[in-house]
Amino acid sequence: MTQEDGLVSTSRSPRFTTWAAFLIFSTITLGAAVEAKNYTEASDETSDSNQKWAIACSGITFGISLIVVLMHMHSVTSIFIVGTKIEGFLCLILAVFWAATVSIVSDARHGLAVNENGEVKNGNLYYFSWAGFICSIVLWVSYLRSAFQIDMAGTLQSRSSRLQMWAGFLAASLIVMGASANIFGQDCTNGNELIAGETYCRRTKFAISIGVIGTVFGLIVVILKIVTSKAPFMLESFFSVSLMFLFAFGVAYITSQKGPGAPLGNLYYFTWISFLCTFMLTASIFEDYQNAKSGGSTREQDDDQDTRGDIQVESLDDAI
Repeated sequence: MTQEDGLVSTSRSPRFTTWAAFLIFSTITLGAAVEAKNYTEASDETSDSNQKWAIACSGITFGISLIVVLMHMHSVTSIFIVGTKIEGFLCLILAVFWAATVSIVSDARHGLAVNENGEVKNGNLYYFSWAGFICSIVLWVSYLRSAFQIDMAGTLQSRSSRLQMWAGFLAASLIVMGASANIFGQDCTNGNELIAGETYCRRTKFAISIGVIGTVFGLIVVILKIVTSKAPFMLESFFSVSLMFLFAFGVAYITSQKGPGAPLGNLYYFTWISFLCTFMLTASIFEDYQNAKSGGSTREQDDDQDTRGDIQVESLDDAI
């Protein structure tokens, strides 16, 4: 290995692969957004401006990711980007831009990635915009971990058991609530309910309801776990079991043929994700209950022991 190769390998960021993947996602999303704009007629000025905004966000993130990847290629330019505040600022900007892009392209009112029924009509734009958003979050978390030694995943895990899962469920419930409210506003108001049908609108209201309930319950547990490092076991058990049955009925009621979540879209995917989260939460809580019943330690007790650290006990023989 030459000295130059050594400089490149040592100066290259551990996020280089993620940056390269993000560049690919940005390229596909930009091309798909431009194509969707050319073949989609905007319903009003707001929709047209949002379509242009989605293309602009995709183009900006494509340009930023391309420059960053090229700077990683050489040891001289990489020192200006790898692990610097510039990289952190760019990661944050990308996460914000990509959140806006996802919200626009997956909105049925704009007709880009999904049609008026909420069904995915442009798979490249829909799936790669979500992939880009997740990739931007991974970049931001990785930067915080390397630059400030802030291990967000490790901190969440050490704060309390199941906190990460509850946070994931909270995010999924928010999307269920927002997607169903969007569908209701478009299909079940201003006389459109006569076209959509009473059953469809009733199930859409139910989707909004379980989204709100899931968001409230999830927010309560997340706040309790962050503030106090744990939530009351009985309260957490009641919430998880109730939500599991609620979303079990929800996936059957919402994603069936006459439900608003029948087409493949945000409501379909995140209703199922919410149900899977509640199932895993209930299984974890039941496992803790069985351990406590048999005299073993629960996950919460293990977390408390981990946060206190290991206490070294000196034997009497060693002291003498």
